[in-house]
Amino acid sequence: MESVSAKTDAFKDLFSFAPEKVDEIVAFHLDNGGMSRYEKFGIIYSSILKIPLSQQRFLELSDEFASNVHQKVIDSQFVDGAKEFLEKYYGKIALYVVSATPEQELKHILRERQIIHFFISVRGSPEKKIIHLKEIMEKRHHNPSTTIFVGDAKNDYDASKEAGIRFIARIRHGDPDRFIGLPDIEYKIKDLYELDKYIGDLLC
Repeated sequence: MESVSAKTDAFKDLFSFAPEKVDEIVAFHLDNGGMSRYEKFGIIYSSILKIPLSQQRFLELSDEFASNVHQKVIDSQFVDGAKEFLEKYYGKIALYVVSATPEQELKHILRERQIIHFFISVRGSPEKKIIHLKEIMEKRHHNPSTTIFVGDAKNDYDASKEAGIRFIARIRHGDPDRFIGLPDIEYKIKDLYELDKYIGDLLC
């Protein structure tokens, strides 16, 4: 889903108590897409706000963020071509979700959008993406040379490289290309219609 705007608005609301820092916090959030919100909270407090983050405050931030963003993500539009891609390739290739969104929250979103059945497994935080990728590769005996991670964040790219699998970058229309200069990016797409064409050509 196109959930970036919903999550960005949630960060703005969450840190509105520090208006002089909001722009820096939002920039950090956008530059580190794919990092879990929990990691972001810690870094924002230590490196941007420069104040201690108590466990109580951490839990409050987590609950407030979830309540602000959850329904907005459920209501967000599909990435162009996403539903069609899932319907076309379901049962033909092994499909997984590996995300920084909390796992139970993620599964609830996918159930609400009636797409969870397309995926063999759905993995989210608090476990890191690289752990999920390695477990999937090992348990399902997938060949790294025929496995592709499609991601929209540098964090996704880093996890794919560490796992030794191929990487396709999704750059949303109008967003900056945060993958410029990075080696071994197989292909860049703006939506899943383009991914469909690329994968279809590979399977021919």
